[in-house]
Amino acid sequence: MNFGRRYGREEPEINLIPLIDVLLVVIIFLMLTTTYARFANLEINLPSAETAEQSEDQNNIEVDVTADGQITVAGTPLKTAEPRFISEALANAAGGRADLLIVINADAKAAYQSVVDVMQAAQMAGYPRISFTTQNLPAP
Repeated sequence: MNFGRRYGREEPEINLIPLIDVLLVVIIFLMLTTTYARFANLEINLPSAETAEQSEDQNNIEVDVTADGQITVAGTPLKTAEPRFISEALANAAGGRADLLIVINADAKAAYQSVVDVMQAAQMAGYPRISFTTQNLPAP
């Protein structure tokens, strides 16, 4: 019987293979349970023109949208910018004609919602033809 001390004692070591297996399972679980948010984007190309001809046509109704959201229909400012009031103002400015072109003059800093409200009002009033004014680009 040898009750003496052992001189060649083994050092304890960490086995990494089970740790890697557990981490891979956790990563797979996170990948399967994570929901990825998808944002619906609407790509808009804003108009610009090298030459813009402004014509005074009697078949147009001009709608101005300022930066602060004030809307003017054919030179008459509106008290509210709700689509139903804009629609009524368009119908009054048209005077019963149905073949008119709605020309929207929107400020560069105007909210898109204000312009969309004008387009919705034109549709509600029965005027599907809409045009936007553009600004001349400076010559390079």
